[in-house]
Amino acid sequence: MAVWARQASRWCCLLNAARAVEFTRRLRSRGCTAEACREFVPLAVLPAGKEVGLWRLQACRHVSVGSCSPPDSVKDGSFSSPESNLPSVQLEQAKPQTLPDLNAKILDEDWDDIPPSSALEVISEEEAVQIIAEPLLPIQSSTLRDYVDHSETLEKLVHLGVDLSQVEKRQKAGQLLLTLDFEKDVKKILLFLKDVGVEDNQLGPFLTKNPYILAEDLEALETRVAYLKSKKFGKSEIAQMVSRAPYLLLFSVERLDNRLGFFKNELGLSVKKTKDLVIRLPRLLTGKLEPVKENLQVCQIELGFQRNEIQQIVYKTPKILTASKKRLRQTFDYLHNIMGIPHHMLARFPQVFNSKLLRIRERHMFLAFLGRAQYDPAQPSYVSLDQLVSLPDEVFCTEIAKASMQDFENFLKTL
Repeated sequence: MAVWARQASRWCCLLNAARAVEFTRRLRSRGCTAEACREFVPLAVLPAGKEVGLWRLQACRHVSVGSCSPPDSVKDGSFSSPESNLPSVQLEQAKPQTLPDLNAKILDEDWDDIPPSSALEVISEEEAVQIIAEPLLPIQSSTLRDYVDHSETLEKLVHLGVDLSQVEKRQKAGQLLLTLDFEKDVKKILLFLKDVGVEDNQLGPFLTKNPYILAEDLEALETRVAYLKSKKFGKSEIAQMVSRAPYLLLFSVERLDNRLGFFKNELGLSVKKTKDLVIRLPRLLTGKLEPVKENLQVCQIELGFQRNEIQQIVYKTPKILTASKKRLRQTFDYLHNIMGIPHHMLARFPQVFNSKLLRIRERHMFLAFLGRAQYDPAQPSYVSLDQLVSLPDEVFCTEIAKASMQDFENFLKTL
């Protein structure tokens, strides 16, 4: 029961009791009998049931015995009912009774039940200045920064190293994070990623790239990891793949199986080589397949590589499958048509396709200027393509070009 309802009930009871006492005092002053008192006392004050007798005894205690007179039936010698045999008495003159102090007594009893002050209560200016209002949660915002102070999930993700400025750029990622509970939704995913092998210092960057994993079903994630283990991927290899390709575990078992089957059949690789291929470049399992198919066609039709050469190139340098087709054509054109490198040599050193064309051109022209541009392994002063593109400038000048760094810089100024 509410506080105000309990107080109202107590006030009504006390008010009825006060009315009864006042009415009894008036009857006593007029000499009324106890029977008359019972007739005129309000019904709400009179007891009922088994308590009637006790009430009558208590009422009789207030009458004066000396003022009793026998009833008329006794004087006449006749008898009547027991009710009529009761003596007719007059109430004694009672002392004035003081009504209870309702304001002090009742309020002291329910002091702890007083409700808090209302928001409409008038307060002083000093009290108003001391009130510190909490910042309101924005209804909508273009940045997650406005919600960090209101969301435990966002606050803890920031402490983990999640870059919210990058997360909010991803479609519906910000809305997703605002609906998640850290203890219920996020914590179990973090423990799962740590169990998979993602390092603590990589959890923030991982969730920055793939916040959608926080909404994934934990059982489904565990099923995908179990599938990779069934394909003979080791725990460290799975950890490396998940860290380097954060979207990997969003793919169902069926899609992962189809991707592995595609690279095995399209490239004609063995199971072991296919596994090694995706370990070194795991985003092959998560990226689009159209660019991969186009690059394979460019290598075979436009560049003229044989199937076995393509296998060799892709296995040693998987990035060729996702490289720009324009850059791939330009690099091949310079290596094959200008420098005269045959197909089988390019297949032997495919890492040359990952180098910048400007770097290849500058070094080749410098070697040609010095008369050392010899790329045939059967000829003396042979320069391998690996040494041409991988060595630092100082080492290239001293060991390959047999010149100083100053000579190389002076030559570049003439280009």
